[in-house]
Amino acid sequence: MNFIESIKKRAKLVRKTIVLPETMDERVIDAAIKIRKEDIADIILIGKPVKDIDLTGIKVIEPSTSELTETFVNKLYELRKEKGMTIEEARELLLNDYMYFACMLVKMGYADGVVSGACHSTANTLRPSLQIIKTKPNVSLVSSFFLMVVPNCEYGENGTFIFSDAGLEQNPTPEKLATIAGCSAESFELLVQKEPKVAMLSHSTKGSATHYDVDKVIDATQIAQKKYPQYKIDGELQLDAAIVPEVAKSKAPDSIVAGNANVLIFPDLDAGNIGYKLVQRLAKAEAYGPITQGIASPINDLSRGCSVDDIVGVVAITCVQAMKE
Repeated sequence: MNFIESIKKRAKLVRKTIVLPETMDERVIDAAIKIRKEDIADIILIGKPVKDIDLTGIKVIEPSTSELTETFVNKLYELRKEKGMTIEEARELLLNDYMYFACMLVKMGYADGVVSGACHSTANTLRPSLQIIKTKPNVSLVSSFFLMVVPNCEYGENGTFIFSDAGLEQNPTPEKLATIAGCSAESFELLVQKEPKVAMLSHSTKGSATHYDVDKVIDATQIAQKKYPQYKIDGELQLDAAIVPEVAKSKAPDSIVAGNANVLIFPDLDAGNIGYKLVQRLAKAEAYGPITQGIASPINDLSRGCSVDDIVGVVAITCVQAMKE
């Protein structure tokens, strides 16, 4: 059984309700139908679907006529009035920005998670979730990762990796990079159910180069090791030293991670985003994400180039994430 099939199997067991607010995109409608047929999750669609098709077994909510709308308007106003939101503004958002309505469904206990981003930006997806659902207790940072499944690959966890942050944090400080490492290790443990081995990536391995960018990764590694002693975290490591045992023996023989890393922490968003797309396109890897971590309930972003199968996979991942909420 491959990785995503195992995730789907776990999702079926927990039976969560996931909201898909982008009914203006045919891929989302097709994904909802596939999820229903495979019995992965219960789906709520927001608004009138652009595609006229049988949606038996899928709940569709139109905010302009829903009996929930006025309750949500009052709740959103209460949540945001100290930030200057009026009740009229709350109503306008809920009627016209379906992501706000989707997040209110989660906030009020009608759903377990949201998947969006097929035709909206990351900011459009995450802003409502941070305003309404907010971060987990004791977590100060929301970050993201891609779950990469590389075919015919002996590296990582049989070709399965987390690449982080590849979708959200532009240029994290050492403290933020350390938090990304710890959260990504937790995500790997939950989703892959194997021990995470976290490599803090750089263009340097154990002092082979000197630069401010290298210092940032060294500092982040030290912070992460102290903050998350339950996980194996090491750096700074070049990519080959992180995943290739033969290279690790030469470049980092004393590392507890080198040669076996399955969680790759990139020093900035440019590196992470370029890295995941290189692997996705050149190695024909499956890339699921960007998956968010740090929000109190799972709210996941999609790449705007996503396929129907990508959406189905991210919904299944979201169900598994909701197991811990």
